Amino acid sequence: MLSAIEPTTSWYLILSAVLFGIGTVGVLVRRNPLVMFMCIELMLNAVNLSFVALATQLSNINGQVAVFFVMVVAAAEVVVGLGIIVSIMRRRTNATADDLSGLRG
Repeated sequence: MLSAIEPTTSWYLILSAVLFGIGTVGVLVRRNPLVMFMCIELMLNAVNLSFVALATQLSNINGQVAVFFVMVVAAAEVVVGLGIIVSIMRRRTNATADDLSGLRG
């Protein structure tokens, strides 16, 4: 009988590092604001994964509480940020992150 391979905490941390790396490369390489926004969300979720994995390993709920607050902030960010980005992208279909820097006051 074959035994199932059970993932350990290090597997989750490696997956989290890979996802964070993909998000970082996406933010640095891509100029489309919508893609950059999704890459930032990917980075936040990678950090959430590492918090949950370490909280489970240490049998401590503090990491999961931190994930809850990060998800609340991310939800608020999505509502405001995505609304702004989508409205700009509707007006200018070829807008880049460099064009958006002109919004500073």
